[in-house]
Order: sequence, then C-alpha cells, then structure tokens
Amino acid sequence: MRRSRITAYVTSLLLAVGVALTGAATAQASGTAAATGYVALGDSYSSGVGAGSYISSSGDCLRSTKAYPYLWAAAHSPSSFDFTACSGARTGDVLANQLGPLSSSTGLVSLSIGGNDAGFADVMTTCVLQSDSGCLSRIATAKAYVDSTLPGQLDSVYSAISSKAPAAHVVVLGYPRFYKLGATCLGLSDTKRAAINGAADYLDSAIAKRAADHGFTFGDVRSTFTGHELCSGSAWLHSLNLVNITESYHPTAAGHSGGYLPVFTSAA
Repeated sequence: MRRSRITAYVTSLLLAVGVALTGAATAQASGTAAATGYVALGDSYSSGVGAGSYISSSGDCLRSTKAYPYLWAAAHSPSSFDFTACSGARTGDVLANQLGPLSSSTGLVSLSIGGNDAGFADVMTTCVLQSDSGCLSRIATAKAYVDSTLPGQLDSVYSAISSKAPAAHVVVLGYPRFYKLGATCLGLSDTKRAAINGAADYLDSAIAKRAADHGFTFGDVRSTFTGHELCSGSAWLHSLNLVNITESYHPTAAGHSGGYLPVFTSAA
C-alpha cells in the first residue's frame, strides 16, 4: 500500500511537471508566433544602393532585391516583411518616415543609420577633391559630431523602435572599412585611406555602444569585408563611379550577400 501511494504520488508529480512544461512551451511558442514580422529600417547600406535590381515602387529610396534584408526575408519567410530603408536617410528620416510598420507583432528589426548624420557623403567628396590635410580636417569634424551629437540622435531612434515594437529583437548593422591598406592602388593617398578607415571604426564604435546600451545586437561587418575592401583586387564596394555617383562607396550585390547577410543572419 505504501509503495502504491508513493508510486501514485510520483506519477502525479511527473504529470504535473509535464503539463507545466508543455504549458510553458506552448506559451513560449505562442509568444514567438505573435511576434514574427520583420521590418528593415535604415539608410542606403540597408536599402541596397549599389546592389542593383532596384524595386521600381521604392523610387529614390533605391531598395534592392539584392540587399541583405530582402535576401534574408526570401530565405526565412517571416510572417510579414516591411522594407522601409531609404537611400540618404538620417536618424530624423527614420523617425519621421520609416517606423510605421512597427508593432507588437514585429519580432525582428534590422537597422543601419548614422553615417549620413555624420556627413558620410561630404567626407568622401572632400577626401576625393581636396588635399590630405583637407581630408583629415573634415574627418576630424565628423568625429567631433559623432562624439557630441550622434549618440543622442541614435538614442531617439532606438527608443522609438523599442516603444513601437517592444517584442522585437533589434540588430543594428555597422559599416565596413573602405580600403585595404598597403596595396598598390590608384586614387586616394594612403594617408586618406587610413583616415577614412579610422573614421569607419570610430563611427562603428559609437553605434555599437549605443546599441548595447539599448539591449540591441550590433552586427559588425568589418570582418566579413576584410579582403574585399577597395584596393584588395576583390572589392565588395564600389569606388568612385562618375557614371552613377549615388552608388559610389556602397556595397555591391556581393557585398550584401557575402558581407552583410551572413552577419545579419548570425545576429538575427
């Protein structure tokens, strides 16, 4: 009798644990199912400028079917996919024009932003057209902006994302270094190339810190682009393109599939 009671008790306990675990798993699965939509935000490095195959309806935003957000969505079939990243976007543009699709059902968000705020286009124009000292001076100004102003702008964007999509896992993608140093290559001087790479590192460090402070994941693409910088002989970035100036210094289709997509896939 005593053994029977013990057996019955143990059986009941195991059943109770089983029900509890099943219930927890069901609740977890339900919560996951409730937040599985994917929203891709950001600037030209997320929209796919330079990758070609632009979606006609995206207009001047130049969203590409070869950009990493589109490639990831095609491979993983999220419950919904909203692609609002736009060429030339700054933090204010993300806040004003890109956050509409975010909701409680958004499970994943990708974002690259900050380069245009820091004056990416003007830095490259200055470094191409002016002397080494002019290039270094403009980069110093950009770094000062990254120190003084950009963190607050990133905070505003990151806080808005968290507010509108509280269940989302947010992956913030950085920017690659542009040049392989020490290689024989026409164009900018080694001094300029090293300074531009240093500016990319500086910007990435600032973005990574703000992302971490908000509990977001930072996707560092510098490692995947190593060996595929400009002057490497196997570049995944466009150099200065006078025929299509907009694509200058942006990732190619190979840069998205081989550089950005693996990092985002791993972080997502």
